[in-house]
Amino acid sequence: MQPLAKEHIRVLFVDDEPAILLTTTAILRRDGYQVTAVSTVSQALSEIASSNFNLLISDLNIGHPSDGFTVVSAMRRTQPDCVTLIVTGFPGFETALRALQTQVDDYLIKPVPGPTLLAVIEQKLLLREPRREANTKRVSVIIEENMFEIIQLALKGMLSDPGLGALPIQDEQRIEDMPHILAELVAMLESGSAEMLNSTLRGAEQRGRKRYQLGYTVPMLATHVRILERAIYDVIHKNLPCVNLSFFMYELKQLNESLAVQLEYTLRAYMEVATAATSTKHGSGLEN
Repeated sequence: MQPLAKEHIRVLFVDDEPAILLTTTAILRRDGYQVTAVSTVSQALSEIASSNFNLLISDLNIGHPSDGFTVVSAMRRTQPDCVTLIVTGFPGFETALRALQTQVDDYLIKPVPGPTLLAVIEQKLLLREPRREANTKRVSVIIEENMFEIIQLALKGMLSDPGLGALPIQDEQRIEDMPHILAELVAMLESGSAEMLNSTLRGAEQRGRKRYQLGYTVPMLATHVRILERAIYDVIHKNLPCVNLSFFMYELKQLNESLAVQLEYTLRAYMEVATAATSTKHGSGLEN
């Protein structure tokens, strides 16, 4: 198929830095492209819904971290043949971006010299092939499908931790609540609500009381949650190529907030039991 002439190629450029928006737009227009330049996610989504584009260039962080994924995902859904490029100022994110190249055509690290940008655009437009829509999954589905692996990773982390590993308890006792915790996280993510169910909070309180009896200290409670959180994120990272970007950052935020709230209720119940036990010991000492 004959490639389009530059004057017929429509570009959507998204960046919230005014200087970059101005200079990059000028470079693209000077090279002959039709450019629509916007600085917010809402403006980008509005343009995607109302106009057709051949190329999307989006900053990774537009107002909030990784908002660019939302723009890319919307473009892929509505205009799957559009070439998509992500631009980021964080080279450390390179590994994750490579994993996500099943969902974007390429990524560039800021600052991007004009000639480099134009060369990448020409190459990607010239070699563009019809995109096969990838089977993407919500974070909740990834957690649900990989519960066993998450639990095994968490157990391994707990056994290698000096404090948790030294607790004289069975491995089953270390992880017995994890299937329930993960199931509650999945249910919360699928509901789309950050509100914790009463049953979830009651479960967190029960864990606080139980872990006091098992000999946990307060720092151990925090370490326990941190290790589980790391196991969840490791599995999500392993499955990045099939993550549904539309919900990715929102679900990670929900996940983090849910674990933090559950830890708060676990600590509260733990301290209530610890305080009651201390009062009982003091009372017994006074009586004697």
